[in-house]
This record gives sequence, structure tokens and C-alpha cells, in this order.
Amino acid sequence: MSSALRLLTLSWLLLGVAFAQSGGVYTPGQFQTTNPNYLLPNPFYFEGRIDWNLLGITLPLNAWEFMERGIHYQDDLDDTASAIADYETALTFNSLQNGTCQIVTAASLVNGVLPSTLNPAPCIFTLRLRLGYLQEQSNPPYAIQLFQEVLKIDPLKLGVNSLIGETYVIEAEQTSDPVAQAQAYANAIQAYQAELALSPVTAVTTALTGDTANNAHVHWALAQIYLTLNQLSSAKSELQIYLQATQWHSDVYPWRITLANKLIATLP
Repeated sequence: MSSALRLLTLSWLLLGVAFAQSGGVYTPGQFQTTNPNYLLPNPFYFEGRIDWNLLGITLPLNAWEFMERGIHYQDDLDDTASAIADYETALTFNSLQNGTCQIVTAASLVNGVLPSTLNPAPCIFTLRLRLGYLQEQSNPPYAIQLFQEVLKIDPLKLGVNSLIGETYVIEAEQTSDPVAQAQAYANAIQAYQAELALSPVTAVTTALTGDTANNAHVHWALAQIYLTLNQLSSAKSELQIYLQATQWHSDVYPWRITLANKLIATLP
């Protein structure tokens, strides 16, 4: 018998044993209760991705399961429409607006310890981040609302203010109203500055790492906004800080470093 045939025979035998152990009847959702890869979502939803095939879920039943299937649609199948639909469904089970989720704070503690169950369950930030990212171009105000909810869940989460700034820039680029455009750019600048405030460079960090500036991506983004607004002095300042931030860490787009040097040389 060939090795391939032996493997096929063994697979069928194992399938028969599993079927017999279940009494020959499959109940939807049964696999979730015994699956070691399945994490019970209350009190704390697991915020990361679990391979959808490993979960073996027949039909999503709650916010966490719809989110995980949405991740599968988005990452594995490149099916954005289905991912958005699942994320939206998940939000109906995990909403700040209808009270189906809660923000966990010190007030949630009982004698200094979290209770064994939380009702409603905690709000999921991954769900909002993914849906917001998919809505940035088609519906910037909605994306910003979702990102702002993430900050309510975790005010210190890095990268969220940057996403808000990025989305305000998209909003500015999509409008033909000069007043609305100016306001969107102002909001973007404020969001990017809030991102920088979350990881300041101090004398201690400079002594330890040599860094004199942080978050090159944000300074680059701010420079582009100031260039668009023809605020050349501010743009030059941001580009100079950008170069400081890339001194030890470079940039995922290293061509920006060369371009920043050329721009600085031409700006007043």
C-alpha cells in the first residue's frame, strides 16, 4: 500500500471514530465547546486573529465569532464586502450606542479584581480598527467615529490617532468646500499631534537610545499637510524633525529621507 493510500485510510478511520464518539449526530456549534482553539469571549474577547478553519464554527453567533469570520474574509479571501458585512453584524452585538458592550475601567473592579464575568462584555477595539480601515475611503466620518471609539476603549493605544489624522486628510482631499477642507486639515494636524504626545522623547530616552525625535511617519505626514497648506516654515520644521527621527531607525520608505533632504534645501 502506498504512503498516500495509507494516509487516506487513516484519515477515514479517524473520521469514523470521531463520528461514533459523537453518537453519529452533529449539532451545529458543538465543535466550539470542545475546540481548544476557541476562546470563550466573555469576559474578555481575544483581540487577535485565529485561523477561521481551526475554529470550525458552522455559523457565527456573537460579536467575536462574526469578527473572526470577517478577518477570514478580509485576510484570506480578499472579500472586502463580506468582511464589512460581518464586522457590521459584530458591532450590533458589541455596540456603545445600544449598550451591548462596556468600556472596562477601574470602576469595573470588585475589591480590586475583575469579576469572573462582565455583562455586557467588553468593547472590542480590533473590530473597530479593521472596519474603520475598510471605511476610510468610502465613509471617512464613520471611520473616524470608529477610531474614536477605540480611543474610548484604550486612550493610550498607539497608532489610532495617526489613523484618525490619516482619515481627516482623506476627508479633506475628497471635499470641494474650502471651509470643510481647512477644518479637516486642522483636525488631522490635531490628531497627529495627539499621536506624538503619547510617546514623547525625554532626556532619559535620548540618553539611552540617542533618539532626539520620535515617530518619523507622523512628522512626514504633518510635513505633507503643511506643504499642501503652503505653510512652508512648518513643513520645513517637520521635515527636519523627521530626519532626526530616522537617524537611528531609517524609514520603511527610505526614499523619503532623500526627498526630505532635497525639500529642506529648497524651502525658505
